[in-house]
Amino acid sequence: MSDDFPVPASLALTAAHVARAHREVDESPYDPQWTMLTDDDLDALAERLTAGRPRPVPIFAYGSLIWNPGFEVSGIRRATAPGWHRSFCIEMNRWRGTPDCPGLMLALEPGGQCGGLVMEIAPGTERESLRAILRRELVAHELVDNAVWITVDTDRGREQALTFYAGAVGQTLVHLPIAEQAMRLAHACGPAGSGAEYLHRTAEALAAHGLDDPYVWRLQQMVATEIDSWRHPGAPIGDV
Repeated sequence: MSDDFPVPASLALTAAHVARAHREVDESPYDPQWTMLTDDDLDALAERLTAGRPRPVPIFAYGSLIWNPGFEVSGIRRATAPGWHRSFCIEMNRWRGTPDCPGLMLALEPGGQCGGLVMEIAPGTERESLRAILRRELVAHELVDNAVWITVDTDRGREQALTFYAGAVGQTLVHLPIAEQAMRLAHACGPAGSGAEYLHRTAEALAAHGLDDPYVWRLQQMVATEIDSWRHPGAPIGDV
């Protein structure tokens, strides 16, 4: 795969493709059966996760946290997570998908290695920053086990960093051929936006930080090709 899809000089998947894939979805972004986390829940979870851990709190970002951290960052450094790789394997019937056209979300799955960033939470902002991160990444009590500490390698050596959905639990996991992943990402859209947008922004962020991932390069090429084949924008699966 890496021989066929080296780091691209420019991305095939563009903002124009994202615009074609977008459609308005007027549905709740969250599962109505979830028990949402309150501020007190988030504070208690933050305390449990970070007690005895390093300061500033290091967050390993491999997807949307790279391009939209949503918290005050005091330092950024490149990192590699050995024994993990990016995978669009979490099925999404909400957020960036719908039950009739489900999308996919990135997670870390065992095997290989994953290049990303360690982002340090700015000292003095821990409470509000951890609230923001945990509310965004975990949302509900049913998902709290998806905050985990993993080993990463940086220019400082081997260290621990907090990340999300490494060995995802409490989610519907699907392991599809890459062509089917591309179809889902091209077509799926939910109240939070489209799969094409998520992939586009992630690929742009990886390239901007010099983070190589042949899987992402191949996938964005395939999604662009699929969208280029449509007769009209916003095509649902089966109507291209």
